[in-house]
Amino acid sequence: MNVSSTSTSTCELVATPVGDARVTWHPAARPHTVLALGHGAGGGIEARDLRALAAALPPHGVTVALVEQPWRVAGKKVAPAPGTLDTAWRALWPALTRPGLPVVAGGRSAGARVACRTADGLGAKAVLALSFPLHPPGRHDRSRADELLAVKVPVLVVQGGRDPFGHPEEFPPDVAPVEVPYGDHGFAVPKRAPCGQEEALELLTSAVVNWLR
Repeated sequence: MNVSSTSTSTCELVATPVGDARVTWHPAARPHTVLALGHGAGGGIEARDLRALAAALPPHGVTVALVEQPWRVAGKKVAPAPGTLDTAWRALWPALTRPGLPVVAGGRSAGARVACRTADGLGAKAVLALSFPLHPPGRHDRSRADELLAVKVPVLVVQGGRDPFGHPEEFPPDVAPVEVPYGDHGFAVPKRAPCGQEEALELLTSAVVNWLR
């Protein structure tokens, strides 16, 4: 295990059967919860929603762990099969529980799916699903709602109002997503939208803060 640190975060390499994962810790001064967030298949932990949560939550007692899957750490361009992602997540889970705090599993897009599929078996206290890819764009017949509905712990879905992977109103009745108006799959809002980008991210982070309370 290799650990490096900056003034505000600590990076830790964690060995898994499919390569080294990397956890970037954003610690709270007096933490009561760890929120572990995985990235999507098209990007890493630099995603605007993950960065926003890493900045906003520590003052509220939530330590944020941004998790980079081994394929990203290795510099690969294409994500592996879902089973490989799940294997890495399960293997690095002990590093997330090491602080001895309740761990909420989460992520954006593909990372949200990983959290849903593994939460019950790992003992996650809850699941945060950001931009859950309910279906591929234009393929409503290929729903992934079963992954959400199978989770037995509390789940919060935060979804952009114009996300092509699933609009908030498309989700099953048992799932009530928090909508970020005008947001796309990355929670980007058009310049012509009534609300700005900063306002959209504040809505997202406030919803998560209130839920974690």
